[in-house]
Amino acid sequence: MTTVALVGAGGKMGCRITDNMKKQTEYRVLHVEVADAGRQRLAERGVTPVTAEEALPAADRVVLAVPDNRIEAISKALTPLMRDGTLLVCLDPAAPCAGRVVARPEVPCFVVHPCHPPVFNDETDPEARRDFFGGVKAKQHIVCALVQGTDDDYGRGEALARALFAPIIEAHRVTVEQMALLEPALAETTSAPAIMMIREGLDEAIRRGVPPEAARAFLMGHINVQLAITFGEIDARYSDGALKMLREAQARLFQPDWKRVFEPESVKAQLESILEPPSG
Repeated sequence: MTTVALVGAGGKMGCRITDNMKKQTEYRVLHVEVADAGRQRLAERGVTPVTAEEALPAADRVVLAVPDNRIEAISKALTPLMRDGTLLVCLDPAAPCAGRVVARPEVPCFVVHPCHPPVFNDETDPEARRDFFGGVKAKQHIVCALVQGTDDDYGRGEALARALFAPIIEAHRVTVEQMALLEPALAETTSAPAIMMIREGLDEAIRRGVPPEAARAFLMGHINVQLAITFGEIDARYSDGALKMLREAQARLFQPDWKRVFEPESVKAQLESILEPPSG
């Protein structure tokens, strides 16, 4: 049985992984958590945490389920406790892509990030349809990257990643730089603000007198068909009137050079912002 040390096991992501790994039979998990609130959440799950000094020397894999801006300090403190060949696993590309993961040459490093269940899916179970994050009932994709190590290390990392975020549709191998283009540049810097603007538009329509139930029903249905048209899920096109409004609105709503967020210097700045220590 492969032993996994889960560092930050009582945090938000740590608890999701803790819950999911209870279903796995080929991994033994040692839960590392220092925060009182996190230890309480583990206790509620019937889990007793151990110290890093106990867990890491015994681990074949070490998963860092900790905030991005703490990975540099935590990896610097913990990798000396790891045996040569133990795989260090990060759950976000920010710190690895920025060179903030401190790992000895003898410690291979792997990154995985969940894609979350897709908008267009084949889920029929009501619980799976409401599993928006994934890792409980709904199937999802994952993206994986090897920071340092061999193809065998990548294979060990992908196998663990499939267990961490099961059930999995497919694991996509990318570089860590490509993963940073996906997050933060695509998911957080591009799509999240656009979605927030849509929500603000809904609120504005309601403020101007549209009944909330009618406004939400109208928007959710239109988003559904607009996504299907735009991403080629159906053989259909926007109406001529919709295309005219779309072109005019793009000029008003978006900066002409907005795609600069994908340029290397912009991605680097985004990563540095994520990794800044909290103020105060």
